Amino acid sequence: MAEQRAQWGSRLGFILAAAGSAVGLGNIWKFPYITGENGGGWFVLIYLMCIAFVGLPIMMAEILIGRTAQNSPVGAFRTLSRPGSPWLGVGWLGVAAAFVILSYYSVVAGWAMHYTWISLTETFTGKSPEQIGDTFDALFESPKLNLFWHTLFMAITIGIVMAGVRRGLELCAKILMPTLFLLLLVLFLYATTTDGFGKAFTFIFAPNAEKLTPAGVLEALGHSFFTLSLGMGAMITYGSYLKREDDLVAASITVSVLDTTVALLACLMLFPIIFTVGLEPAAGPGLVFISIPIAFAQMPGGALLAPTFFVLLTFAALTSAISLLEVAVSYFIDERGWHRVKATLVCGGSILVIGIPSALSGGTKLFGESFQSLTKYLHVNEGKGFNWFDFFDYVATNWMLPLGGLGIALFAAWRVGAKAREEGFKAGTKFAKLYWGWVLLLRFVVPIAVLLVFLNAIGVLQRLGLTGNGP
Repeated sequence: MAEQRAQWGSRLGFILAAAGSAVGLGNIWKFPYITGENGGGWFVLIYLMCIAFVGLPIMMAEILIGRTAQNSPVGAFRTLSRPGSPWLGVGWLGVAAAFVILSYYSVVAGWAMHYTWISLTETFTGKSPEQIGDTFDALFESPKLNLFWHTLFMAITIGIVMAGVRRGLELCAKILMPTLFLLLLVLFLYATTTDGFGKAFTFIFAPNAEKLTPAGVLEALGHSFFTLSLGMGAMITYGSYLKREDDLVAASITVSVLDTTVALLACLMLFPIIFTVGLEPAAGPGLVFISIPIAFAQMPGGALLAPTFFVLLTFAALTSAISLLEVAVSYFIDERGWHRVKATLVCGGSILVIGIPSALSGGTKLFGESFQSLTKYLHVNEGKGFNWFDFFDYVATNWMLPLGGLGIALFAAWRVGAKAREEGFKAGTKFAKLYWGWVLLLRFVVPIAVLLVFLNAIGVLQRLGLTGNGP
């Protein structure tokens, strides 16, 4: 017998939980470094436009599907189409993506936890840039450290999800999200006092298309889609816990604004520090784990700023992780009738095991060099192949999420009954006049945009000579 469907205790609880799902490592780790690589300016403006015209419409569609069906992704597509419908594949893709993404996401979250620990016990102050770079290399290559932090992070995530929607997800969001915003605000206010703040502000917001390429435009488009936790069933699952009269339009707009605010504040927090100590903004993925610790080591108060920053990073990772685990757990509760405790332990334990190869990718040949040699036949990553960690990231980011998002947009725009779609959109909202604009975006603009992201991500546009780089 399936459990009675849980619901959020309040609209604020849903907004904070959904914002927590959207706000993650992508905001504080990825968005600043891709902004740096693409020269800021126009890249940021294009990103904001893509949030409004691509990301937000898909978020509304996901929440509408979940709230209308009152079911997890697989069940939601069955309810709104028919048993055995091919559309169920989109729901299955979301559940599978949750398993894959969380398995390696928790490894990166473990790095944030490790850096929190060493910034509290050893501090970066007094260390040379080479020593700080060696710190990350040693972490990446250590099977014991990666397994320990991966296991600890998953144990915390499992404990929160096991407590349920109101006592776990919602309560956690009400504690973690305000704390996250407070920590972010403290670091931002500090950044405004640095010598590099003016230069950073100009870099981020002044029109500058020097470094922007067609591939950069598509990267902005792709990140606007991924940053909102779209295409993986999280918003369908969270939407299914909403009351039918809740305003999904206002909630979606609020979540999108909060997510975008965090991404911009992260840039306004990190780039002033980078410019103040004379480092390069285009540091790539190493910005957070190498460049920022180097900057903290050279700055007054760095011994306090570093643990604050890495606690912020850990909290952001945790709020996203619980939404990923909830997608998998909700499937087994809704479809298999499992008790939440059993579903959480089985799903969380499975993801923990699936994540072991990712945790070992830097320190063992089996999942690093040997696996890399096996993946060279894919002719991606400049023919170098992938270790296990990078392969899972590649498959999820470039295949699973775009296909899931495309399926969600097409399903909401063309398959959901017109009456159910319109009633679901307009229920309880003051933004009913936006309905047809939203439908037109979903039917024509969003599919083309997501398809371009997908083709760029898998290298098709590069091979056609339409972009300058690819996977």
